[in-house]
Amino acid sequence: MRTRFFPSAPAAAGSFTFTGLAFTALALSGLTPLAQADTIIDHANGYTLTADGTLLRFTSLGFDDLGKIVAVGSERDTAARLPKAEHIDAQGKTLLPGLIDAHGHVFELGEIASGVELFSATSVGGAVRSVAEFARAHPRRAWVIGHGWNQENWKLGRFPTAAELDAQVNERPVLLHRVDGHAIWVNTKALEMAGISRDTPDPKGGKIERDASGRPSGVLVDAAMELVEKVVPLATPAEARGMLDNALAALSRVGLTSVHDAGVKVAQDDLYRDYADHGKLTTRVYAMIGDTGADFDELSKDGPLPSYANDVYALAAVKLYSDGALGSRGAALLAPYSDLPSSRGLLFYPPAEILAKMSKAMKAGYQVNVHAIGDAGNRQILDAYAQLIPQYQNGGLRHRIEHAQVVAPEDMSRFKTLGVIPSMQPTHATSDQNMAEQRVGHERIKGAYAWRTFLDQGLRIACGSDFPVESPNPFEGLHAAVTRQNNAGQPAGGWYKNQAMTLTEALRCFTLDAAYAAHQENVLGSLEPGKWADFILIDRDLFKVPPEQIGKTQVLQTWVGGKRVFKR
Repeated sequence: MRTRFFPSAPAAAGSFTFTGLAFTALALSGLTPLAQADTIIDHANGYTLTADGTLLRFTSLGFDDLGKIVAVGSERDTAARLPKAEHIDAQGKTLLPGLIDAHGHVFELGEIASGVELFSATSVGGAVRSVAEFARAHPRRAWVIGHGWNQENWKLGRFPTAAELDAQVNERPVLLHRVDGHAIWVNTKALEMAGISRDTPDPKGGKIERDASGRPSGVLVDAAMELVEKVVPLATPAEARGMLDNALAALSRVGLTSVHDAGVKVAQDDLYRDYADHGKLTTRVYAMIGDTGADFDELSKDGPLPSYANDVYALAAVKLYSDGALGSRGAALLAPYSDLPSSRGLLFYPPAEILAKMSKAMKAGYQVNVHAIGDAGNRQILDAYAQLIPQYQNGGLRHRIEHAQVVAPEDMSRFKTLGVIPSMQPTHATSDQNMAEQRVGHERIKGAYAWRTFLDQGLRIACGSDFPVESPNPFEGLHAAVTRQNNAGQPAGGWYKNQAMTLTEALRCFTLDAAYAAHQENVLGSLEPGKWADFILIDRDLFKVPPEQIGKTQVLQTWVGGKRVFKR
């Protein structure tokens, strides 16, 4: 997903719904932790993975007043280690390590509360009506901003148009982000304000969709989005804090105790550090600097920041892009799209340019995490890693490919050979099943969303959601990983079920292996002595309920560093 700091429009207080999941935007002052003291959670139905991948059962968890785990085992074991501890009765509820999302966009998640919600739109007409209703309800908004449209769900066989928006909203600019973040739909007013006309060329790495006469039709893909986004007013610092507050409340509510923020700028880094300094960062953040331009130059002056404020924040990686997304046909393919033979998608940069960006980050000691969705995008980045990792001898930085979505069969083994981590999002497979095979055909789909193929090579997969492209709820990700089905249980039997994970593997990719992908496996990812007491209590035993119930799991409590940050 492409990111921009900060879109206009303030975050609203109250509640909002995102892809069927309700979040309450609590003020952080309302997330008051319990007083710090040695604490023991008793009578739990506890599960955790150990460093070697063994699933460990326990009934009691003890941690000290600093929030570090001291003992895991029986009530007798923990009481002996912490004789003066306060005891909390879990009443038999299932206790798991806090879940980790290895790829999300925190401020964008918070921003959704303040704009037009189009994730649930079932037709282009319904989407336009939602935009019009929002515009009428917010007459003082200079721009009408929205998120979540997906033309594939509307069975249009085309992109929506500016004319369709103009029929309802034509006096104010409208900017609507596609569900994958790799295209925007705008009205004519927005095109005019950005100075986009028939004569505007497609920018490198982007595309302006046009009508039969060559005029911009209202959709801009990948790098072309910046033509409009650069004229959108930035949010104020107060609005940015509102976005972060909304996001943190939503993340705690679904049991995420740590997230990897895929692309931050200087202002976002400042805000994260401020929240960390004041104890307000209730979800740990492993941040990636967005690109290697001016923000990187500023943020990298003192080198990588592997840990800040008791591992609450880190800034030790860089996020780059190779290509676009499959849904908007921006993903770069080695052969033409099966459903559009005139296109192979878009590589954002020629090989020499992306190599220079990766080299700049590696030379400075940063982990490099590159978005690559198409098989040509993945090959470009694997080729670059093959050249650069030996040159800088920093394969130990655990460089990553974000998404690794469609990979040529002959390239699958290169991840293992190069030591590159595939950072993947299980719900992308179940969301994309309605169009992915149409895009790439029956043969190429065999190398798509191929979790089992990677796992069978002995690779660690770092799992996430790419929120707000998908719901941040990690239980939906666990469900997709195990069943290869969407929330409605479709398709029957699972979509290419041969690529599914076991539940233990799925739990590992949302805990230990996600922590490993951030160099944090010694402090996060499992409930073992010496690690932070990041854990959740949930309403069902994942290892005993039918797989179709995994995605319906409700989080009852979320604890970070021995402090309760959410209680249902």
